[in-house]
Amino acid sequence: MAMLEVKDLHVHYGVIEAIKGIDFEVNKGEIIALIGANGAGKTTILHTITGLIQPTKGTIVFEGKDITKTPGYKIVSLGMAHVPEGRRVFAQLSVYENLLMGAYTRKDKEEIENTLRMVYDRFPRLEERKGQMAGTLSGGEQQMLAMGRALMSHPNIILMDEPSMGLSPIFVNEIFDIIQQVSKSGTTVLLVEQNAKKALSIADRAYVLETGKIVLTGNAKELMDNESIKKAYLGE
Repeated sequence: MAMLEVKDLHVHYGVIEAIKGIDFEVNKGEIIALIGANGAGKTTILHTITGLIQPTKGTIVFEGKDITKTPGYKIVSLGMAHVPEGRRVFAQLSVYENLLMGAYTRKDKEEIENTLRMVYDRFPRLEERKGQMAGTLSGGEQQMLAMGRALMSHPNIILMDEPSMGLSPIFVNEIFDIIQQVSKSGTTVLLVEQNAKKALSIADRAYVLETGKIVLTGNAKELMDNESIKKAYLGE
């Protein structure tokens, strides 16, 4: 059974149908990429899965439980974390305080401390800057903080929305290396990313979205060699 199953999902903004009956699944341990142009509906899908938007029709099943109508704050405690587009760190709080906010659903102080140590090991820069206000960090450091904050909830799956957006090429490479490390440590990853080449280079499988519909799916390496994908998304 898939860890996450999305079936016949429809989402409307008023009279506009943004998502038009899509189906996809994410298996435990996979990195799954959702790629597509701006406005294709990628972010809407993540917001619907995490309970920020209610679908018009369809079901979302996570680890065997129907979460279609579950509010977002409860979904986090089920083992799902969301790294939103634009990072959304708490600018007036310190790096350390931001990380603790990610653990708000957890009660065991010792476990929280252990997870904090793991996050600092994975992101040494965050430990160096733990007393610094989050709003004064660089874009790449804020992205690391958003990812670290999501990991503080000890998720089984992490949903990442455009993690490379606005970052320098060096930081982009670093962020994608970290995504691979997160995956290897046992956390499943659903990745929404406009940098299709980078996303496909680390993903197991991918779904290609166009105007609210999935138009292509398959092994990520095979999609990298697909002529229409090369032309539309890889600049080749």
